[in-house]
Amino acid sequence: MKKFTVVLQLIGVMILIPAVAIATLRFENRNHDGPSILFPGGELVSGALYTGPEPDWDFTHEISTVELQLEDMSSSLIWIHESEGKIYVASGYMNSFLGRLWKHWAVLANDGSGLAVIRINGVRYERQLVRIAEGAVLEGYAIASKNKYNSPTTRASIEAGNTWVFELAPRGL
Repeated sequence: MKKFTVVLQLIGVMILIPAVAIATLRFENRNHDGPSILFPGGELVSGALYTGPEPDWDFTHEISTVELQLEDMSSSLIWIHESEGKIYVASGYMNSFLGRLWKHWAVLANDGSGLAVIRINGVRYERQLVRIAEGAVLEGYAIASKNKYNSPTTRASIEAGNTWVFELAPRGL
Protein backbone atom coordinates (compact mmCIF):
# COMPACT_ATOMS: atom_id res chain seq x y z
CA MET A 1 0.00 0.00 0.00
CA LYS A 2 2.88 2.33 0.81
CA LYS A 3 4.37 1.75 -2.65
CA PHE A 4 1.01 2.69 -4.23
CA THR A 5 0.89 5.94 -2.22
CA VAL A 6 4.42 6.85 -3.30
CA VAL A 7 3.53 6.21 -6.96
CA LEU A 8 0.41 8.40 -6.67
CA GLN A 9 2.45 11.17 -5.05
CA LEU A 10 5.05 10.94 -7.80
CA ILE A 11 2.36 11.14 -10.50
CA GLY A 12 0.80 14.10 -8.70
CA VAL A 13 4.11 15.96 -8.61
CA MET A 14 4.79 15.17 -12.27
CA ILE A 15 1.44 16.75 -13.19
CA LEU A 16 1.59 19.63 -10.71
CA ILE A 17 5.02 21.02 -11.68
CA PRO A 18 4.26 21.55 -15.41
CA ALA A 19 0.76 22.86 -14.59
CA VAL A 20 2.16 25.46 -12.17
CA ALA A 21 4.90 26.42 -14.65
CA ILE A 22 2.38 26.95 -17.47
CA ALA A 23 0.02 28.92 -15.23
CA THR A 24 2.91 31.11 -14.06
CA LEU A 25 4.10 31.82 -17.61
CA ARG A 26 0.57 32.69 -18.72
CA PHE A 27 0.12 34.97 -15.69
CA GLU A 28 3.45 36.70 -16.31
CA ASN A 29 2.70 37.29 -20.01
CA ARG A 30 -0.69 38.95 -19.45
CA ASN A 31 0.81 42.46 -19.15
CA HIS A 32 3.45 42.19 -21.88
CA ASP A 33 3.24 44.41 -24.94
CA GLY A 34 1.64 41.83 -27.19
CA PRO A 35 1.29 38.06 -27.15
CA SER A 36 3.91 35.35 -27.19
CA ILE A 37 3.66 32.32 -29.41
CA LEU A 38 2.00 30.32 -26.64
CA PHE A 39 0.21 32.83 -24.45
CA PRO A 40 -1.99 35.90 -24.85
CA GLY A 41 -0.33 39.20 -24.04
CA GLY A 42 -1.38 42.61 -22.86
CA GLU A 43 -2.29 45.80 -24.63
CA LEU A 44 -0.50 46.61 -27.90
CA VAL A 45 1.28 49.84 -27.00
CA SER A 46 4.55 49.94 -28.93
CA GLY A 47 4.85 50.80 -32.58
CA ALA A 48 3.68 53.78 -34.57
CA LEU A 49 -0.08 54.24 -34.85
CA TYR A 50 -0.95 54.35 -38.55
CA THR A 51 -2.76 57.45 -39.77
CA GLY A 52 -3.51 58.13 -43.37
CA PRO A 53 -5.41 56.61 -46.26
CA GLU A 54 -6.42 52.97 -46.28
CA PRO A 55 -3.26 50.91 -47.00
CA ASP A 56 -2.82 48.53 -49.88
CA TRP A 57 -3.07 45.29 -47.90
CA ASP A 58 -1.31 43.14 -50.51
CA PHE A 59 1.75 43.06 -48.26
CA THR A 60 -0.17 40.82 -45.83
CA HIS A 61 0.17 37.93 -48.29
CA GLU A 62 3.73 37.57 -46.98
CA ILE A 63 2.71 37.74 -43.31
CA SER A 64 1.50 34.65 -41.50
CA THR A 65 0.14 36.13 -38.27
CA VAL A 66 -0.67 39.50 -36.81
CA GLU A 67 -1.20 40.64 -33.26
CA LEU A 68 -4.85 41.38 -32.51
CA GLN A 69 -6.16 43.18 -29.45
CA LEU A 70 -9.83 43.79 -28.85
CA GLU A 71 -11.03 46.62 -26.66
CA ASP A 72 -10.53 45.69 -22.97
CA MET A 73 -8.95 42.35 -23.87
CA SER A 74 -5.60 40.71 -24.03
CA SER A 75 -3.82 40.40 -27.34
CA SER A 76 -3.31 37.25 -29.35
CA LEU A 77 -1.67 36.03 -32.54
CA ILE A 78 -4.04 35.33 -35.39
CA TRP A 79 -3.93 34.50 -39.09
CA ILE A 80 -4.72 37.31 -41.51
CA HIS A 81 -6.17 37.08 -45.01
CA GLU A 82 -6.45 39.64 -47.78
CA SER A 83 -9.10 39.42 -50.47
CA GLU A 84 -10.14 42.12 -52.94
CA GLY A 85 -8.30 44.86 -51.05
CA LYS A 86 -9.79 44.07 -47.63
CA ILE A 87 -8.31 42.17 -44.70
CA TYR A 88 -9.99 39.47 -42.64
CA VAL A 89 -9.44 37.33 -39.57
CA ALA A 90 -11.35 34.18 -38.74
CA SER A 91 -12.07 31.82 -35.91
CA GLY A 92 -12.87 28.17 -36.52
CA TYR A 93 -14.67 25.54 -34.46
CA MET A 94 -17.33 28.05 -33.40
CA ASN A 95 -20.14 25.46 -33.44
CA SER A 96 -18.55 23.68 -30.49
CA PHE A 97 -18.35 24.60 -26.81
CA LEU A 98 -14.60 24.03 -26.79
CA GLY A 99 -14.15 26.23 -29.87
CA ARG A 100 -16.08 29.09 -28.30
CA LEU A 101 -14.08 28.73 -25.10
CA TRP A 102 -10.72 28.51 -26.88
CA LYS A 103 -11.52 31.31 -29.37
CA HIS A 104 -13.22 33.64 -26.90
CA TRP A 105 -11.92 36.68 -28.79
CA ALA A 106 -14.38 35.95 -31.61
CA VAL A 107 -17.32 35.78 -29.22
CA LEU A 108 -16.26 39.10 -27.66
CA ALA A 109 -15.80 40.70 -31.08
CA ASN A 110 -19.22 39.50 -32.19
CA ASP A 111 -21.05 40.49 -29.00
CA GLY A 112 -19.13 43.67 -28.21
CA SER A 113 -18.16 46.85 -30.01
CA GLY A 114 -15.71 45.11 -32.34
CA LEU A 115 -13.12 47.83 -31.81
CA ALA A 116 -9.64 46.41 -32.26
CA VAL A 117 -6.00 47.22 -32.81
CA ILE A 118 -3.80 45.06 -34.97
CA ARG A 119 -0.04 45.27 -35.12
CA ILE A 120 1.74 44.30 -38.32
CA ASN A 121 5.51 44.69 -38.64
CA GLY A 122 5.57 47.03 -35.64
CA VAL A 123 2.82 49.34 -36.96
CA ARG A 124 -0.52 49.53 -35.15
CA TYR A 125 -3.79 49.94 -37.08
CA GLU A 126 -7.08 50.83 -35.41
CA ARG A 127 -9.82 48.67 -36.91
CA GLN A 128 -13.45 47.66 -36.52
CA LEU A 129 -14.22 43.92 -36.64
CA VAL A 130 -17.36 43.32 -38.69
CA ARG A 131 -18.61 39.75 -38.87
CA ILE A 132 -19.39 38.49 -42.37
CA ALA A 133 -21.76 35.52 -42.03
CA GLU A 134 -23.01 35.21 -45.60
CA GLY A 135 -22.58 36.50 -49.10
CA ALA A 136 -20.39 36.25 -52.16
CA VAL A 137 -17.42 37.90 -50.40
CA LEU A 138 -16.96 34.61 -48.53
CA GLU A 139 -15.96 32.87 -51.76
CA GLY A 140 -12.96 35.19 -52.09
CA TYR A 141 -12.14 34.73 -48.43
CA ALA A 142 -12.27 30.90 -48.70
CA ILE A 143 -9.99 30.95 -51.76
CA ALA A 144 -7.50 33.27 -50.02
CA SER A 145 -7.55 31.04 -46.94
CA LYS A 146 -6.93 27.89 -48.99
CA ASN A 147 -4.12 29.50 -50.99
CA LYS A 148 -2.33 30.99 -47.98
CA TYR A 149 -2.86 28.39 -45.24
CA ASN A 150 -4.20 25.35 -47.12
CA SER A 151 -7.34 25.76 -45.03
CA PRO A 152 -10.37 23.55 -45.74
CA THR A 153 -12.72 26.45 -44.89
CA THR A 154 -15.50 26.91 -47.43
CA ARG A 155 -18.27 29.43 -47.88
CA ALA A 156 -20.71 26.72 -46.75
CA SER A 157 -18.84 26.10 -43.48
CA ILE A 158 -18.79 29.83 -42.78
CA GLU A 159 -22.48 30.26 -43.54
CA ALA A 160 -23.20 27.22 -41.30
CA GLY A 161 -21.49 29.07 -38.42
CA ASN A 162 -18.55 26.72 -37.95
CA THR A 163 -16.08 29.46 -38.93
CA TRP A 164 -16.66 33.09 -38.05
CA VAL A 165 -15.07 35.58 -40.45
CA PHE A 166 -14.48 39.21 -39.53
CA GLU A 167 -13.49 42.01 -41.85
CA LEU A 168 -10.94 44.32 -40.27
CA ALA A 169 -12.68 47.45 -41.53
CA PRO A 170 -11.46 50.99 -40.96
CA ARG A 171 -13.02 52.49 -37.84
CA GLY A 172 -15.94 54.78 -38.28
CA LEU A 173 -17.22 53.32 -41.55
